[in-house]
Amino acid sequence: MHHQDITRAKLAGGGVRTLQQEELPLLRDHLLRLDSESRRDRFNGCMDDGFIERYAAKCADDGTVIIAYIEGGVVRGAAELHPPDQSPDSLPEIAFSVEASVRRQGVGSILFKKLIAEARSKGYHSLRITTGAQNHAMRALAAKFGAHLTFRHGESTGSIDLKQQPLSPFAGPAIPTPIEAARAMINLNRAYWRLYFKLYGLGRTAQRHANGAARRG
Repeated sequence: MHHQDITRAKLAGGGVRTLQQEELPLLRDHLLRLDSESRRDRFNGCMDDGFIERYAAKCADDGTVIIAYIEGGVVRGAAELHPPDQSPDSLPEIAFSVEASVRRQGVGSILFKKLIAEARSKGYHSLRITTGAQNHAMRALAAKFGAHLTFRHGESTGSIDLKQQPLSPFAGPAIPTPIEAARAMINLNRAYWRLYFKLYGLGRTAQRHANGAARRG
């Protein structure tokens, strides 16, 4: 397992990170543990074990990103980011599930934040969310993050405009790209030289030197 690309969050004794391909059976086990009410909320109906097993296998094969809340090696909550080619309107679709034992602990909110950061890192500008009309907790959470939901055919659907979402402490990819790393180093060097010249009273006349030194660094 590659831990370099993991964003962890201390939360009720667990952590939040993206599942690796070989860990995706943990999603299946999590979904199978959902009680009947949670299954209805997640899938807008009481789905049997066979359906859930097929659904989890499909997620493992179609490029779905799973961001999981894990306690003791067991997935207790999951945020799913499905690729846009799986959606009828070509929007990436998102879905959430949290087991009853860890609800009301902020798990859903932190999964939502991490998922939005992941979507941004992939260059997505909008997300689609669908949830059961009776899933009041998810409807409230989606509204908190700017989703505009409409009721139709027994379910609530809506979209989230990522361009209007404020950046969170968990925003952005877990590992900076080489370009981002180089830009950060240039900014750091520039800040260092500015502070140096300020401390030694060299003033603005040395500003061009600071910028040139930063670029060379």
